[in-house]
Order: sequence, then C-alpha cells, then structure tokens
Amino acid sequence: MSKVMNTADISQRLIVPTFLTTFFIPSVLGATTGSDQWVAPEMPSWAVAAAFGILLGVYALIIFELVHRALAAAIGGVVVVVALHTIGDGPDLGTVVTWIDEETIGLLIGMMVIVDILGKTGLFQWAAVQAYALSGGSIWRLSIILCTITAVFSAFLDNVTTILLIVPVTIQIARVLDIEPIPLIIAEVMFSNIGGAATQIGDPPNIIIGAQLSPQALSSNVILADQGISFIDFIIHVGPAVVICMAPSFWLLKKLEVNGLSGDTHRNVELLKIRYPIKDLELLKKSGAILALVIFAFFAHSSYHHPIFTVATIAIGGAVLMLLVTSPHHVEEQLDSVEWTTIIFFTGLFIMIHGLEYMGLINAIAEGISDTISQADESNRLMVAVLLLLWVSAIASAFIDNIPYTATMVPVVIELASNPELGLALGPLAWALALGACLGGNGTIIGASANVVAAGLAEEAGHDISFNRFFKTGFPIMILSVTLATAYCVVRYAIEWSNNFIPMAIIATMMIASLSLTPLIYGPPPTSPPDFELE
Repeated sequence: MSKVMNTADISQRLIVPTFLTTFFIPSVLGATTGSDQWVAPEMPSWAVAAAFGILLGVYALIIFELVHRALAAAIGGVVVVVALHTIGDGPDLGTVVTWIDEETIGLLIGMMVIVDILGKTGLFQWAAVQAYALSGGSIWRLSIILCTITAVFSAFLDNVTTILLIVPVTIQIARVLDIEPIPLIIAEVMFSNIGGAATQIGDPPNIIIGAQLSPQALSSNVILADQGISFIDFIIHVGPAVVICMAPSFWLLKKLEVNGLSGDTHRNVELLKIRYPIKDLELLKKSGAILALVIFAFFAHSSYHHPIFTVATIAIGGAVLMLLVTSPHHVEEQLDSVEWTTIIFFTGLFIMIHGLEYMGLINAIAEGISDTISQADESNRLMVAVLLLLWVSAIASAFIDNIPYTATMVPVVIELASNPELGLALGPLAWALALGACLGGNGTIIGASANVVAAGLAEEAGHDISFNRFFKTGFPIMILSVTLATAYCVVRYAIEWSNNFIPMAIIATMMIASLSLTPLIYGPPPTSPPDFELE
C-alpha cells in the first residue's frame, strides 16, 4: 500500500476521536463558566484575520486531500473553539451543541434509514432499468432523465431528501451498465441545487429565508410589515430564473463531462427486467406507503407550523415507523446504513462556521456589503445591492456551507430593507440572496448539504468524489447560472422601466431562448440498441 493510502487510512481512523475531542475540549475548558447562555467576548482586531486563516487552513486540508473531509471539518471545529477560549471566556459544551443544526442532522439520519430499507425491496435496481429503457442506451440521455427528475423533485422536496432518494438509483444504474457513476452523481447534484432554488421548500437557504421573511415573522416590523414573502412569491420571482438557467447549464454540463456522459451502452432491456425485478413486494408496499406519508408530511410542513412538526421529526418519525413495521427485531443492520462520516462532517462544519461567525468573519462580509451599498448613488443603490448580494452570496456559499451563511445574511437583508435612508425594497434583496446562496452551492463539494450527502453516498459505494473533481464541473456551472440569474435580476428589479410590460417581455424572451436549446441539448434519437445478451 502506498504512503498516500496509508495517510488516508490513518486520517479516516482519526475521524471519530477528533470529533469527540470537538466536544470534550469546550466541555473541559468551559466547565468554569457554568452559564446557561454564553455571550461571546469582545473580539480583538485580529480575530477576523484569524477566522479567515482557519477557514483557509481547513479548505487546504480538503482541497489537497491531506486528510478526510470529515476529519478536516472536525479539526476546524476544534481550532475555532480553542481560538474562542484563547480570546476570552469561550463556549461550554451546551453552547457548542446548540451550534449544530439538528434539523439537517435529523433529516439525514431519518432519510438514510428509510432509503436503506427501500433498497432491500429491489426498487432502486428496478428504477435503474426503467431509466435505462427510456434512455435508449445513450448515457447522455440517461443523465438528462435523471437530472430532470432530480430538479423537479428538488423543487417540491428539499434537495437533500431528493439526493438521498436518487443517488442510490444512480449507483445501481452504474453497476447494471458497468459505467462510472461519478459524472452522473455530480450532474444530479448540480440540478438538485438549481431546481431546489425554485420554491421555498426546495433548498434549506430558501426555507430559512421564507421563514424569517414571512408576513408573520415581519409583523412587528413597522417598515416591512407589508413586504413579507410567501410560498407563491418564491415561484413567481425565483422560478423564472431557474427556468432560464436549466437548459444552458445542461449545455455546459455536456461540454464539461464529455468523457463521462457520452457514448452508448447496450443491454438487453427485457433480460434486465427479468434479472432486476422487485425483490420483496410486501416490503415495498409497507415501506412505500410510509415514504409517501413522509413526503406528504414534508409538503404539509410548509403550510402548517408547529415547534414539534419539523423536517427532522418527520424524517426520524418515518424511519422509526418503517423500522417498527418492517424489522422491529433487527434494527442494527439499518442503523449501520447511516453515513456517520457525513454526519460528523456536518457536525464539525456547523461548529466551525458558527465559531467563525462569532469571531466576526461573516459579519465583516455583511458590513462590507452594507457600506458599499450606502456609498452608491441613490439611483443605483438597488442595482448595487442586488448585484452584491447575488455574487457575494454565490461566492461565499461555494466555500462556506450555504445554510449558516444564509441564516447570518437574512438579518442583514432585513436591516438593509429597514433603513429608510437606503430606500431598498425587501423583495429584490431576498431573491438575490436566495439565488446566490442556492446556485452558489454548486461551486464546491462542501458548498451545499446536498453536495456533501451525495459525496458520502458515493464514497460508501466505493466511489470517492474529490474536491478538485467536483470543482472542475461545479464551479463553471455555478458561474454560468449566477451570470444568467444576474441578467434576470437586473432586468426585473434593478432597472426602472416606464411600464411593467417591457421587463416581463424581456424575461419571457429569455425563458423561450433558454428552452429553445432543449432539442440541441437532447440530441437526435439514438438508434435502437442491438439485442445483446448480458454476460
């Protein structure tokens, strides 16, 4: 075994101990504080620079694959907590635990268990054969089918859930057809983030924006009380931008992944259907009914708000119910299906990002945006605000997980819209933030939760997606989609038109022009594959 492989093996073995250390250090160091509510000490002038250095260090570990990304995130969490204790009275264990987004963690664990049980029915192999039959043997056409399904599902479920459902199918397709799954998985991640941007429930950043900028949440704000945004507002304002981005992103994907997504693979479809049927119909009926109930609950969650009725409790409740119905005496195997390295990665990342936030890094970004906007000419302030929010959010979300970034930026948006001297409407700022955070998540493998989950599932199946491999495809597609979103936002929000017909006509033209690329992207129908026998 090579030295590199030994290093990687050692790093993976250190993940759990390092993760535990993330909690033990603040517990020991913060034992003397005993405070129920930790208040961050005043940060020295060098804290922002130190925070930026920590972030760069963690990214260096990930980019150059010096250690496993879960270990890198855990190290980042440890260093940030230690840095806070060095500056002053650092957080205790209870405080650090609150930095972990229990919604994301609960959703992941619950859906991983559900997907594992569904996998035992043979559903994913069956779905793989059906997708191949529709593709006619073309790998590129197969990718279009899978990516379109992913984008549509991500608009109406959150994209993490969609990835948890679609990636196992993709891995099975790759095994059946004996092809490399990584290009397909990366493509699906791209369109899960693009499609998820279209609705309030499609992407975690949109969920955060929709919750904190709803009419109910802003009812006490005198200035913004009548500017709250709703579920329908997301579709009306963000949906057209997503439509404009879809076809050009497919076009660029076709260019970037010409090696991995081109060519034909020929199999006897009828023989495949015989070889890969539904294995356990009774189990499928039970687990499928519970999955349908879970999906219905996800939809209901968007309109019915209750402290205990969250995406995490829905997923965990669905997993418990499925275990109770299908295998009440054999839960160990299902629990082994949880991608614990992915869970550890998210935990370390949440701790690190929240720590960097307390050190002033994200606030520094927000203050820079606010200062730049205030210095702009009054007639250009809205355009400057929209462009800054869109592009800063996109670049930041590519390198900082977009969930904590969005949570930090929403108060900034409220502050900007509430400032009477700036005279900025809330809506355009919210849509710029949403598009930047969602589309920017495609930039790197750790830019969005869906990316990390997909990488974890691929790694479990024996296919490692490196930072650089993802970056090669994801970053150019991110730049293209954000550029198109910029054109949309400028036309619709940043320019004062004499009447509303002109921007609507321009946007309609942009949508039609984008959709007109579809026949070119899809390509000519493939020839009928020969009736080969499977070996």
